[in-house]
Amino acid sequence: MNENLTTLQTTSRRELRYLVRSQLHELLEQKNLEEAKALLVPVQPVDIAEAIEGLPQTMQVIAFRLLPKNEAIVVYEYLDHAVQQSLIEEFKSQEVLDIVDKMSPDDRARLFDELPAKVVSRLLEQLSPDEQESTAQLLGYAGGTAGRMMTPEYISLKEDFTVTQALERIRSLAKITEIIYYLYVTDTARSLRGIVSLRDLVMAQPEQILGEIMNRDVVSVSTDTKQEEVARMIQRYDFLAVPVVDREEHLVGIVTVDDVIDILEQETTKDIYELGGVQSGGDKYFQISLLSVARKRVVWLLILLLTNTVTGSIIKSQQDILQQVVALAAFIPLLTGTGGNVGAQSSTVVIRGLNTDEIQAIGASKIILREAIAGALLGVTLGALATVWAFWLQGNWFVSIAVGVSLVAIAILASVAGSALPFLFRSLNLDPALMSAPFITTAVDVLGVLIYFNIARLILNL
Repeated sequence: MNENLTTLQTTSRRELRYLVRSQLHELLEQKNLEEAKALLVPVQPVDIAEAIEGLPQTMQVIAFRLLPKNEAIVVYEYLDHAVQQSLIEEFKSQEVLDIVDKMSPDDRARLFDELPAKVVSRLLEQLSPDEQESTAQLLGYAGGTAGRMMTPEYISLKEDFTVTQALERIRSLAKITEIIYYLYVTDTARSLRGIVSLRDLVMAQPEQILGEIMNRDVVSVSTDTKQEEVARMIQRYDFLAVPVVDREEHLVGIVTVDDVIDILEQETTKDIYELGGVQSGGDKYFQISLLSVARKRVVWLLILLLTNTVTGSIIKSQQDILQQVVALAAFIPLLTGTGGNVGAQSSTVVIRGLNTDEIQAIGASKIILREAIAGALLGVTLGALATVWAFWLQGNWFVSIAVGVSLVAIAILASVAGSALPFLFRSLNLDPALMSAPFITTAVDVLGVLIYFNIARLILNL
């Protein structure tokens, strides 16, 4: 066992996580529980959680029971919701209560979101009165808002406190609060009046009043602020936490940076899936069944199948020109494929700009014009190369010029469509990330083919 501990201390973090998971699995297979328990002693809770998630379901409960009670509560909060729910189903009632009652209210609320209503009702009844109140408060707010993700575990101080009194209160509450770097100053009605940092307190004189040293220019969010906006605010101001107030400006909780990181990861994953036409639904993609995978991906594929049928009909309607110049057919995939790629690039940068508010001040018209010019530059560059390439392949300059000119026109069309459609869908309260890709593909394929054949007729005088 000493060799295992030495190996853990000399590996990188990624290697350590893999090593813990593999060795834990091996020891549990051998039913060597003592060494498995010793293996987890020097490991950080977040790495233990990842190791447990990588185990077969039958081993997850055994591995979790090896942890000391206090550490088990911390590890449990790092586990994926599906694993949390699975463990709850296996635990005895008192074990469940011991863990859930000690969880932070915001993590508990997120867990309850994933559990069946009957299970949540039973667990709420068994919580202590204070925990019942804090959890019920969070569950009363809409999902995806600051009210649902906040924690009511913060330290509030009064404006007439001295620095000495403030520090005494911090010492008494530090163990049950989530963050002590920021302290919030409220009046008797719990209205937020200011904020003071722990650094300010340490540097101030013991007799000074908080009203003299606190910052009255407080940035806060309301309980119904969308979680994405909260995340952007914390990111913009480099906060460790942001206070949450209700409609009467009463301080009701705080959102901490660790919660925001989770949100940013979820939103980024969601956007990436939707840009690829996959309706993720927030699930871990590689943990869901193959039937669900197919169901999530088939919707837009069916739509694209239908639109490609339209493209095929257009090509079929141009049989007369194709019979006269068969070489034109060879370049259709090149033109539509290039147009689709150009459009995807434009939509990606615009959707990213919309999500980060980076382009809000610039305006939609300027962004679309900018992308159209970029598309023209790309079209001229690629069109020149395609003209030479097409001539080398089939030896007809007229066909080659038709391909090159068409590529310029299609690149401009794709850039305009790729940049304009996200703005259009945003104005219609539709998700640009999910809607843009199939519609860009449709527009480029259908209009691109029409442009190509009409330019070819003009240049070839057919």
